[in-house]
Amino acid sequence: MDINLTFLGQMVSFAILVWFTTKFIWPQLNHAIEERQKKVADGLAAAEKARAELKDADAKVANEIKQARQQANEIIERAQQQANQIVDKARAEATTEANRLKAAAADEIVSMQQRAREELRGWVGRLAVQGAEKIVQREVDANAHKAMLDQLVAEI
Repeated sequence: MDINLTFLGQMVSFAILVWFTTKFIWPQLNHAIEERQKKVADGLAAAEKARAELKDADAKVANEIKQARQQANEIIERAQQQANQIVDKARAEATTEANRLKAAAADEIVSMQQRAREELRGWVGRLAVQGAEKIVQREVDANAHKAMLDQLVAEI
């Protein structure tokens, strides 16, 4: 056998293999590689989109938390104000009630003093009449001498 003929056969076989590979196998491999590249690119794009959405969601959550804290602080502040108003109102009502009770007590004290004075005057008048009866050794009529007894009570 001749080396040239073997070499020529190998070259023809290799050319057929190259042609068959480029015609039937290579397009399918390229198609599979492109499809895989597309899937990887789509996956990376989806991951980037998800990362951006996560960042936006984190910003929204932080904003919502900030707003919730502000609302909570406003609610607490309004509650404090209402509590202070209730305390001030109760204090004012208590002061008013205390002043009313003091005034009522003062009026009652004055009334009691007046009654005590009137009772004391009556007793003094009766004692004076009894003392005068003993001195005069006769009965003094309280109705008959009312003017004189009133003058005596007024002097005492």
